[in-house]
Amino acid sequence: MTSRVLAIAVDAIDAESQAGFWRDVLGGTVDRWSDARGLRYVELTVPGGRPSMLFQPVAERRSGKNRVHLDLAPDTREQAEEVARVVALGARVLSDEPDLPWVVLTDPEGNEFCVLPSRPS
Repeated sequence: MTSRVLAIAVDAIDAESQAGFWRDVLGGTVDRWSDARGLRYVELTVPGGRPSMLFQPVAERRSGKNRVHLDLAPDTREQAEEVARVVALGARVLSDEPDLPWVVLTDPEGNEFCVLPSRPS
């Protein structure tokens, strides 16, 4: 027996704002819940049986390079169109090297992710 990825947990200064940004990027619905200690989480349930994103509040900002990041492939747009769309939502381009097939961006709190060319589902 193996495991499956249920959720991608993301530390966030502003969990609500981060969930809103990623909802606009990926679609889905946002729910909120608290653990037994009263910490309030914001969870983005992504359509299509994909793992949810769970934003957990933290006090400290990210430092250093991400050890894990998301690779996104647009469903219905070309790569450049998707990059422009997520930049308009608040992302920032870090690197767009012509000899590499991905564009590296950051979300509004500085978490890195990549946008690759679209791929058939």
